[in-house]
Amino acid sequence: MRLVRPLLALLVCVAGLAPAAAAQSFRLSFPAATHAGPVTGRAFLFVARRGEPEPRLQAGSRRGSEPFFGVDVEGLAPGRAVEIDAATPGFPLATLKQLPAGEYYVQGMILPYTQFRRSDGHTVWAHMDAGEGQRFNAAPGSLVSAVQRVRIDPAAPAVVSLALDRTIPPVAPIADTEWVKRFTITSKLASAFWNHPMPLGAVVLLPKGYAENPARRYPVVYTIGHYGRGAPFGFTFEGCDRPESAEARAARLARTAREPGCEFQRAWTSGQVPEVIAVFLQHTTPFYDDSYALNSANNGPYGDAITRELIPEVDRRFRTIGSASARVITGGSTGGWDALALQIHYPDVFGGAWSLYPDQLDFRNYQFGDVYADSNAFVRADGSWLPREVPSSRTPEGLTELTVREENQAEAVIASRGRSGGQWDGWQAAWAPVGADGYPKPLWDKRTGAIDRSVAESMRARGYDLREYLERNWGTVGPKLVGKLHVAVGDMDNYFLNLGVYRFEQFLESTKEPGKGPYYAGTVEYGRPLKPHGWQPWTNQELLRRMAEHMRRNATQP
Repeated sequence: MRLVRPLLALLVCVAGLAPAAAAQSFRLSFPAATHAGPVTGRAFLFVARRGEPEPRLQAGSRRGSEPFFGVDVEGLAPGRAVEIDAATPGFPLATLKQLPAGEYYVQGMILPYTQFRRSDGHTVWAHMDAGEGQRFNAAPGSLVSAVQRVRIDPAAPAVVSLALDRTIPPVAPIADTEWVKRFTITSKLASAFWNHPMPLGAVVLLPKGYAENPARRYPVVYTIGHYGRGAPFGFTFEGCDRPESAEARAARLARTAREPGCEFQRAWTSGQVPEVIAVFLQHTTPFYDDSYALNSANNGPYGDAITRELIPEVDRRFRTIGSASARVITGGSTGGWDALALQIHYPDVFGGAWSLYPDQLDFRNYQFGDVYADSNAFVRADGSWLPREVPSSRTPEGLTELTVREENQAEAVIASRGRSGGQWDGWQAAWAPVGADGYPKPLWDKRTGAIDRSVAESMRARGYDLREYLERNWGTVGPKLVGKLHVAVGDMDNYFLNLGVYRFEQFLESTKEPGKGPYYAGTVEYGRPLKPHGWQPWTNQELLRRMAEHMRRNATQP
């Protein structure tokens, strides 16, 4: 494209002191001083109406995202440019042409990928998490430009060059304390699959009196879910000198029973909660910040890695009671699904699961749609003259916030081939078969929404539809799960996850019928009315008391 006033385009600064240049095409390049060799990965242009925070941090697969645009790069050498223009896909605007003329802050970035020559014979490129939890716009090692202020006007196209002359620094380590300990191991199982060192980690919260009682052993409460570096149950000392107002507390309790970290921290350190060891599990993969805790054709053998490597390492390093009856697990959302999946697929490892607002437990409600019966994930036609877009998220009052189409549009801009680290791609990586190209086989086409039912059937056959798996295998696995399954969800979960819980409970309650036993003898609780995603019926302190009492009743050793 023809250059228009290129010197002005290059000299525009963040503060806007230099004249603003018209722009509709952006050329991103990096010097050898930033990265010595060629880069394979994803290039991004971020466009924002505010300069702070950096435009890259204002973008994502959410309703409030500022526009961003992405394209793959392969072997891009220092000094060579990748162009982002009107043909480059974007979100929430599909193209740069849709930007109204005006002043904007822009920033370029390249997210480098790692090449994996996997043990299954496939070679793939994906982002190797660097402790940021698969946040595509904040990954250490990414090449980024300074923020520039430009004028974008589709009627007066021009070219702006963005020099990616710095890299995002590594994530700073967190020091251990007397209460919180951290460790990381290299998983032999996951590393063998990826042919690359793959970490597993744990954040361990020690009970009051742990150091003073060296002969005592403790039961363990595992927590699991999206990657995080904080201690279990939000335990923290940071900011605990700022008390919560009565109004803020009342508003929070109207949404959820959870207490803030400081409130829980005071209860934990004063011995007002049961004395257990609490452990948060870290298990990121190159496709998502959470492996979904089971063996996977795309992610690798994470179920085995967690149960055969990470949990035994916790038992080795800390004074745990190393039996299933003294080991329970809990989590919310993704972690709610993980907790149930581990309890169901590894019934001899855990003594009980408390699943809070879990991801879809029945794939007839894949959030909202039915991947076994529907032909399209984006639109519900049903032979009607008035087809409807399928919602993905809603307010507790029922207003659609994002559709499945919109969220998939965002993920397709973040990455191709299911590598976005987004929610839909995360499920696909965990549960779908491997495609012919070595990447997760798409459950649906991200452009059209057309569902591949063979992928859905593969997911069902491999036991990821937890309701279907239990119904198919209850005669064998049911006796090991009596009294161990506990689920809670709000009746207006923002992601329609209550729908899958209804179906899950329907099966569980059917186990009391003659010939279907044993009865599951657990609990399913609903928050009513208008309780959203994140609702739980107990404070964390109350939840710990329930779990501790459950372990006490089922104890096999002191």
